[in-house]
Amino acid sequence: MKKILITVFSLVVILICGTSGYMSIEDMGMTDAFYMTVISITTVGFSEVIPLSPAGKYFTVALIFGGVGFFLYMVSLITEAMMEGGIYTFLGRRLMEKKMDVMKDHYIVCGFGRIGKVISKILHENKRPFLIIENNLEEIKTIEELGYLVLQGDSTNDDILNKAHIMDAKSLIAVTSSDADNVYIILSARGLKPDIYILARSSGKKGAETQLLRAGANKVFSPYEIGARRMAQSLVRPTVIDFIDLTVHDGELGLRLEELQVSETATFANKTLMDSGIRSEHDLIVVAIKRQKGEMLFNPNPNTDILPGDILVVLGEHVNIQGLEKKI
Repeated sequence: MKKILITVFSLVVILICGTSGYMSIEDMGMTDAFYMTVISITTVGFSEVIPLSPAGKYFTVALIFGGVGFFLYMVSLITEAMMEGGIYTFLGRRLMEKKMDVMKDHYIVCGFGRIGKVISKILHENKRPFLIIENNLEEIKTIEELGYLVLQGDSTNDDILNKAHIMDAKSLIAVTSSDADNVYIILSARGLKPDIYILARSSGKKGAETQLLRAGANKVFSPYEIGARRMAQSLVRPTVIDFIDLTVHDGELGLRLEELQVSETATFANKTLMDSGIRSEHDLIVVAIKRQKGEMLFNPNPNTDILPGDILVVLGEHVNIQGLEKKI
């Protein structure tokens, strides 16, 4: 694209020089001079506007030698870019950059491996703003096909994290396949934004979780350990696991377990759980309330106050949860 812009600029300069030359040598008007310049450098073979003087003819020869090459080169560059999708790719990336520029309270997913793919899919399904930092060109192509925002680069690089607008981000998820890379990502992110919430993936190797926590991760997960525990629990507590699957993975059908934050303008802010109408009007069960200071109230009693800033963990049908979201 840079080559095309430089060539176009050079062509504009030639058009200006050609037009000025004809106006000076042959005393032509600007329109006739511009017309003579265009038909000369494009070699279309139209007749001259006026009979040229010897000086005008020499000037035309010089203009043809100087301008035809630039014009043909520009045409070849544009054709090549269109054939290879260069312009489409450039415009697509520019559109992505504009979307990134206005992102706030978003999630930054570092790595698009098996774990990153699942996390991105869930964030997309739940309409959470996020972008992915990835260095593998094949994975970047896959990300673009899925319609996700992607930034090519190394997640450990401060410049890349700044381009991902880490200062405006809500959370960073370090899920590359390397524990060492995840440690460097956490250190870089924590150095740029000390209060950012960081989740990290651990390989499960001895000492890996400790290193990630020391680097500054808020929480560390080992997919292998989680998978093993889940398989074991499905053997000893199959009904509990089925219930969790139903409430967490059922989507827009049946039951759903969801968390909602109470705003200052919520209709039931500063009211008790009984007076809120959450159970009577929306047929939802408040499983837990998390206070702003981090205190978790499990199975709150009907007289528990609902305060602005609280996070309610509710259980019920998806359509009822949507109705409550409008009041919160």
